[in-house]
Amino acid sequence: MTKNTTRRTLMSGLLTASVALLGATAVAPALAQGFPNKPIKFVVPFPPGSATDTSARYFAKKLSEMTSQPVIIDNKAGGNGFIAVRAVLSAPADGYTVFIGSNSSLAVNAALFKSLPYDPVADFSPLTMMVRAPAVLIVPGASKHTTLAELIVAAKAKPSELNYAHGSAGYQLMAELFNESANVKTYGVPFKSATDSVIAVASETVQFAFVEVTSAQELVKSGKLHALAVASASRISALSSVPTAAEAGLPGFNAYVWVAAAVSSKTPKAETDKLSALMAKIENLPETREFYERIGGEVMRGGAEDMRAFQKAEIDLWKRIAVKAKIEQQ
Repeated sequence: MTKNTTRRTLMSGLLTASVALLGATAVAPALAQGFPNKPIKFVVPFPPGSATDTSARYFAKKLSEMTSQPVIIDNKAGGNGFIAVRAVLSAPADGYTVFIGSNSSLAVNAALFKSLPYDPVADFSPLTMMVRAPAVLIVPGASKHTTLAELIVAAKAKPSELNYAHGSAGYQLMAELFNESANVKTYGVPFKSATDSVIAVASETVQFAFVEVTSAQELVKSGKLHALAVASASRISALSSVPTAAEAGLPGFNAYVWVAAAVSSKTPKAETDKLSALMAKIENLPETREFYERIGGEVMRGGAEDMRAFQKAEIDLWKRIAVKAKIEQQ
């Protein structure tokens, strides 16, 4: 073999190796950029028409537009959210099954159950916070308590005589947080749902309740209910005439229902990060802010780290309130 032949053979081998290396390098980003390349499923632990479902459908539409992939809503209501959680955690952890959870499944349950069939922190990787809506304190339209201050005075004058409706443990905890903040003692009457609680207040079966804004705003506007305060840092456009708790004389009292997105903690980081970035883009759209303002909510901007910190703070808060109120764990 001549020297020139040897040189040509060597150069040919190097060229082949270089092409192979470049090809392998190009494939990895292509695979990463290919996600998502098939339908995504949003699992919702509430029925169609619920506040969580409304958020899920809005984000699903926007995510589908961004990725050109269908986003399917899978409503798995009931069982304190356990059915939906089980569906997410038993699905392949590939980023194509997303849990659209709420304060109940991602925080409140941790305060109410002795032993949960899942860990709301360890079993999920957060994607992003989505929306929150403040609780609103409602009384019957004809109630003699026309201000928050008057309700508090009445509760202090006759301890344990005022009652409140609650359609879930989450709203019960909000009312107990109110008891602590106002230094009063009122007692709860359970109902099957938030809607039943609203009806109970409107019919004067009970004296007050904390409910999510969207479930009460029409009855407030019609006069069948009277809203004494919203439990938020600032007024909301959906009920702009209703003062905040601080404006009504109870500073520092804030309570929200909220929705957030997460995937199984076993999901690879690349897919988790991609989904988180896409959800953040949806949050920052002007139409997203406008959409939530119309229904009494506000966008909760923040990525995975912000969501995790917020979730842990909520769990700590509701655990403390449940212990103080002596709410028996299930």
